Amino acid sequence: MRKNLLHIWHKELSYEIREIVEVANKIASFWRTIFWENIWDPVEKWESIPDWMKNIIGNAVKLDEVYGYCPTRWLDTAREYIASKNPKIEKEDILFFNWLWDAINKIYRSLSFDSRVIWPNPAYSTHSSAEAAHAGSAHITYSLDPNNNWNPDLEELENKVKYNPNIVAILVINPDNPTWAVFSKEILEKVVKIAEKYNIFLIFDEIYEKLTYEEKNRTLLYEIVWDVPAISMKWISKDIPWPGSRCGWIEVYNAEKDENFKSYINSILSAKMLEVCSTTLPQFVLPKIYESENYKTSLENRLIKYKKRADLAEKILWDVDEIKIVKPKWAFYLSVTFNMDKVNMWYVPTIKEYDIELFVTKFLSWVTRFDKRFCYYLLAKTWVCSVPLSWFNSHYEWFRITLLEEKEEKFELILEKIRDFILEFRK
Repeated sequence: MRKNLLHIWHKELSYEIREIVEVANKIASFWRTIFWENIWDPVEKWESIPDWMKNIIGNAVKLDEVYGYCPTRWLDTAREYIASKNPKIEKEDILFFNWLWDAINKIYRSLSFDSRVIWPNPAYSTHSSAEAAHAGSAHITYSLDPNNNWNPDLEELENKVKYNPNIVAILVINPDNPTWAVFSKEILEKVVKIAEKYNIFLIFDEIYEKLTYEEKNRTLLYEIVWDVPAISMKWISKDIPWPGSRCGWIEVYNAEKDENFKSYINSILSAKMLEVCSTTLPQFVLPKIYESENYKTSLENRLIKYKKRADLAEKILWDVDEIKIVKPKWAFYLSVTFNMDKVNMWYVPTIKEYDIELFVTKFLSWVTRFDKRFCYYLLAKTWVCSVPLSWFNSHYEWFRITLLEEKEEKFELILEKIRDFILEFRK
């Protein structure tokens, strides 16, 4: 082409969770059985979708109205239901999006080019990729500390907000992905006070809020937002569970408190209106699913299972000095951080299958991050497909697996494979 077509930050738009799948599929083509620990998918992991939920969706599918357009904001029945559960919003404060990237992309792209959102380090990559690509500039982050239960460094956060006038918002992911922390009310209130003090708004990603192991420890944005303009993000993909629905919404708080923020929210709505409408079926059934007498029991049973898996993972991996585990407080993932002073980061494992060794070695020839090399070698030797978490814009060396495996003996086998492989890297 006569001119370079690529945006300067196009490389920020990466997604290691799925990129490692391409390598895993290549290894699978050598007649190897892959242990898929890279992503949460109830169907892939044989987590049965309950019949009561299938019946609700099945009955809705028979109705003509679920096949038509719906209003841009969302179906009134769904918006009214959500608003009825939250004393701080009306249905007009709710805007539906087709999937997580849809919401994140419009939230960041609707900002002026020099407006920045400060977000946690580490952070879920869909947020960080979108924000950095929008700004065309280096990330601005505040640290989460694994030695302090992954709590945020509030002093660092305030100093960066104070001395960088381009920061217009603070992103909080709670429950947090990828650390699996659930922040205390005290911590969250301090973040809100920083936003209030410096006249900026808040973005709270709360899509996993129903999946905390201990509901009593959960604090939601609407409980502490006061008069600060804010956006809360919600999703049904995980807590129902129905990832294929690609269904979620944002809740807007205190738009009337600031005209500029109100105009910003209206610009997001205008961007949505260009798409004509949002998906209909998930919206139509959402109130019926959440209000089903079976929903609470189903969710509780899933959380019991996930917590049991977390306990088993801690038991098997706890005595391995080369790693550090902060036990998750929610959901279906486990993150493992390396103690880099105790591992040989340049160790190259022996892979018996020459064809796999050749393929992976060539692929890793340019990779310097230890956790990425570890995960790809783990895949090549044990066929366990995990995710390197330095890709979550983190300076830590660490990786993630799921807690989803339905068969406990198989899950234990996967953990033992990972433990034994880690031990190969001992100094």
